[in-house]
Amino acid sequence: MRTNDVAVVIGAGGMGRAIAQRIGGDARLLLADHSPEVLEAAADQLRGEGYDVTTRPVDVASRTSVTELAEAADGLGEVSRVAHTAGLSPIQASPERILAVDLLGVALVLEVFGRIVAPGGAGVVVSSMAGHRVPPLPEEAATALATAPAEELLSLPLITGPASADPGAAYSIAKHANHLRVQAANTDWGRRGARVNSISPGVIATPMGRGELDSEHGASMRAMVEASNAGRLGTPADIAAAAEYLLGPASGFVSGTDLLVDGGVTAAVATGRLG
Repeated sequence: MRTNDVAVVIGAGGMGRAIAQRIGGDARLLLADHSPEVLEAAADQLRGEGYDVTTRPVDVASRTSVTELAEAADGLGEVSRVAHTAGLSPIQASPERILAVDLLGVALVLEVFGRIVAPGGAGVVVSSMAGHRVPPLPEEAATALATAPAEELLSLPLITGPASADPGAAYSIAKHANHLRVQAANTDWGRRGARVNSISPGVIATPMGRGELDSEHGASMRAMVEASNAGRLGTPADIAAAAEYLLGPASGFVSGTDLLVDGGVTAAVATGRLG
């Protein structure tokens, strides 16, 4: 009988590393990323800090690659925690690539890992506060985003229309879809006695976040931060703390929902404090 507890972290950037440090101390840690350089740098750091780390390359937009990752995780032991942090921002890629990674990739991870997660296990998807700024969708479109087979997502009218025209629109719609996919996956994960949730970070001080601040949208992003309750950028540690909670026993009655970790930016927008 296998007794090894396995924690999977997909995406080895700033937030992925911080989450791995939070959840990997009492488990075998499987770390995955699309970039071999990023993956090995993160693994070397974690091993130097005493973590038991196995690495695997992954392309989250490929069902075959995600399935191979899940099989590798299952071969290490009982997959009790899954943290999916991989994603592309509007300044990093084309709309097509953003949708493949941030939309299709999340759908595949939720589906494939939902089949092998251990009873009592938990998963978390790192989404974005941008997903909360999408106007209400028609019921039919929202249902399709939530429940359409993963391979059909990129051909939905909402995706081939508005989302395909602009990286920012692609990112926002993909992140909104993450919330809907997590809600829908909640039932399947629940059948295995497991939970799944998402986190929506605000502006986080990672290379990706810094890049956004230096972009043409930087001024508006700084204004959002200044108008927020926290009045500062978030840190990878802020997101890791939220992930540790959602992946741990303290959140045993929490599933199928999204946790905003944005310092109050979304609340400031919603209440008119920030236009």
